[in-house]
Order: sequence, then structure tokens, then C-alpha cells
Amino acid sequence: MNHWLELSIEYANQRSYLDDLFTIYPAIPEGIREIDQELWQEVETAFSKRRCKRLIRLLLRFEKFPIQDPYVAYLKRDPTAIDINPRTVRRLCGRLYEMGLSEIYKQCTEPKEINRQIGPMFRNWLRKGSLGLPLLEMNKFLNSQEDAILDGSDKELKDFAHKYCGYNRDKGLDLVVRIRNKYIIGEAKFLTDFGGHQYAQLSDALRIFESFSKRKKIVPVAILDGVLYIRGNNKMYRTITSPKYKQKNIFSALLLRDFIYSTN
Repeated sequence: MNHWLELSIEYANQRSYLDDLFTIYPAIPEGIREIDQELWQEVETAFSKRRCKRLIRLLLRFEKFPIQDPYVAYLKRDPTAIDINPRTVRRLCGRLYEMGLSEIYKQCTEPKEINRQIGPMFRNWLRKGSLGLPLLEMNKFLNSQEDAILDGSDKELKDFAHKYCGYNRDKGLDLVVRIRNKYIIGEAKFLTDFGGHQYAQLSDALRIFESFSKRKKIVPVAILDGVLYIRGNNKMYRTITSPKYKQKNIFSALLLRDFIYSTN
């Protein structure tokens, strides 16, 4: 088994893994969502006058619609559908009237789900200097030969990898590190539970090992954390310890610094 994968499994099962992981993925919900108070006054008026279409249109302007319904996204993307689907509008409004204004306000200002905030956390952790390497924006990174982390959006990292590293996927990346004239390139994910969606995220991350048309000086990595390191018969653990992947560079973000400085 790959040394770093083995260390990650041991770390997760024998040490304060979750306590330490909190430094990278702090599961702290954000404060309530801000909403435009003038817009909210219009909502109150439309609600009190039972102006259904007007109420739906106003609530669609908020970041979070107050009820979960599979038809809301369609109305948000095509507001003209509000005028030609009266039964859908009446159904949604019926639920809104049952809720009342105080509950509608509560739902519209509800904090974002923690899972939806996980994406930027790894990048934020890098920007704190956690790896002991400078972060350089694209121009400085290209015009330098020093060991460094490329600081940019996932698209900018993808574009760099396409042009200079033979990356052949149309998918953003989370990490590009230059160290000793090599490039460590990878994706980072925190897999919070077992299940179909989370397993799809794992499978997506593991495609990094098939994503380069050239291998010289390229070190692909899957920086993964969460339930996949729980020993047992679960599908995630079986996958990472299968013959196909057990020799790949799969490891926890908590070991990333050590991995980088051990790269020759």
C-alpha cells in the first residue's frame, strides 16, 4: 500500500484525526443570510394582499427561497413560467400562506448549510501559509522558478495544468504546487458520509490519476478526508485499498505538507 495512504488510514483510526481536521475544515455555520429590508416590505405587502404571482417573484429574488420544491429552480431560471402555470403558483402560494410571514422570513435568512461551505475551506487553509510555501498569482508563478503554490481560481489552476502539465480534463483543480522542479497537482475533498453522491465525489477525485497525457515531473494526488478512511467493508474504503488505487498518492490534507517536502 502507498505509504501516504497507509499513514492516512492510521491517522484517522489512531489519532485525534477529527480534532486536527477541524483546522482545515471548520464546521462552523455562517450567520443568518442578509436580505434586503425594502424588498422584504414588498413581500409583506404582496402576502397581505394575497398577490400570488407578485409574492413568488419577490421571494425568488432572495438567495434562498423559503420552501424546498422541485419546481422552484425552473421558475427562478424562467420567471415567465409564473404567468402560464397558475396551478403551480397556487400550490406554492398555498404553502407560503400556511407558513406565515415569520416562518417565511426565518427560512429566507437561514444560514447556509455547512456542507455547501466546505468547497472553499481547503483553499482558505492554503492561503494561511499552512504549507510553508509562498502563494504566487499566475504571472509571478510563471516568471519564477522558486518552490511555490499557484494562487488562483480552480479554473486558473486548470488552465495552467492544461497548458504546462498535460492535464486533459475540463474540470477545475484545487492544488498546483511546484517543488524541486516538479508539479504536485490535485483535488481536495472532504467526504462527510457514505452514500451515492459522496461516492461519486470520491470517484471524481480519483480520476486525477488518469488525467495527464504526460507524466514527467507531474505528481497527481487525491487529497481526501472523511469517512473513506474508516476501516471496514464500506465501498469507499474498499475502493481506495483496491489493487487499482492502493499504490496511488491518496492521503489526508493533514499530511500534505510532509508529502510535499518528501517529494524528490
